Amino acid sequence: MPAARRTDPLEKTALTLGFVPLTDCAPLAVGVEKGFFAAQGLEVTLSREPSWSNIRDKLMVGLLDGAHALTGLLLAMTAGVGTFPTPTRTAHALGLNGNAITVSAALHERMAAADPAAMAEQPMTARALKRGIDADRAAGLPPPVFGVVFSVANHAYQLRAWMASAGIDPDRDVRLITVPPPRMVASLKAGDIVGFCVGEPWNSLAVAEGVGRVLLTGHAFWNNGPEKVLGVLASWADAHPNTHRALVRALIQAQAWLDADPANRMEAAALLAQPRYLGLPQAVLERSLTGHFLFGPGEAAVELPDFHVFHRYAASFPWRSHALWLFAQMVRWGQLDPAADLQALAAGVYDAELHRQAQRDLGGAVPLIDTKLEGAHAAPWLLEEATAPIPMGPDLFFDRSLFDPGAPLARLRPGASGQRSSDDSAVKPQSSST
Repeated sequence: MPAARRTDPLEKTALTLGFVPLTDCAPLAVGVEKGFFAAQGLEVTLSREPSWSNIRDKLMVGLLDGAHALTGLLLAMTAGVGTFPTPTRTAHALGLNGNAITVSAALHERMAAADPAAMAEQPMTARALKRGIDADRAAGLPPPVFGVVFSVANHAYQLRAWMASAGIDPDRDVRLITVPPPRMVASLKAGDIVGFCVGEPWNSLAVAEGVGRVLLTGHAFWNNGPEKVLGVLASWADAHPNTHRALVRALIQAQAWLDADPANRMEAAALLAQPRYLGLPQAVLERSLTGHFLFGPGEAAVELPDFHVFHRYAASFPWRSHALWLFAQMVRWGQLDPAADLQALAAGVYDAELHRQAQRDLGGAVPLIDTKLEGAHAAPWLLEEATAPIPMGPDLFFDRSLFDPGAPLARLRPGASGQRSSDDSAVKPQSSST
């Protein structure tokens, strides 16, 4: 994909972008290391941050121009969930899939003994976990503790929904605590948590170190579901439209490079292994980046070519239906008032038009719609409502539910208690005025 000709002057050329050490920060690292940012006239410095709260706080005070960001974090900032309302914007998704639910070896052994049939199901259900929880409660033991990266992360909502589908109340039957991604494996080793939902490479590291086993990948929870985005403040986006568009162009090219050739994924793993990015063994990073994934120590690799999707399937397009699904989860779990105008909130954060402009600059096909029915495709399909037909991947949910972005709360299963369960922030329902 050739670099687009720059015809509009950039409002700012020296940028600092934050990232959390996860394999899905690869587009940012590739953008720097392979010269995609420089080709757009941008001098980008990457700032490694230890947690998502650091990303949020540095964005809010202007120490970062933009960041590799949790989609739910940007939505929560705009809606005032867990913080005072701060309008944010994204015009670009950094990829699809990329995380997993992992438990300790001891818990996995207990689950396998409690309900072998449930453990053999694909996608794996949480029924075996519920049996263990019920047995512990009967014995007077405290609820098990699981780690999530942030209370409004899609990881947290995936873990909650998966548990709730088996009758587990994630606000009463377990305790969910916030653990930054780089601390997940250490927390599992120390026994502070018995499991977690986190992005790669931390699931693979738990397997490599023999302390964890993967139960369910993010792709199995929601085939080609949303993950991270390029996040900026709305005020920054309004002041730097040409720079923003150049950033999106560079990232589109970086993501196209990542999906163009398996050898590029190997090169990306070598880049990310460097201390300034993740500082982990290249072999661990290759597992999910190349799709040769290990679910447990000593097991054969399972081929999961879509574990990380960066460019294909319109992966970089900011689908507003993804935002609405996340807002619906905030309502389900008592974090956001059901009376909030979810459509207006999502439209304010997701800037599909700027993304379309950047794709047109590069000559790429781009969707002409902002939302789509989620969960309707069990097989690859073709998106016709685009500047040219776009091959898309399956989008099934693990429970075969459908999500209609036109009525985001219509099929919402109410949260079990609506109480806050993660302690990264004081999450309270907000009024629609936010």
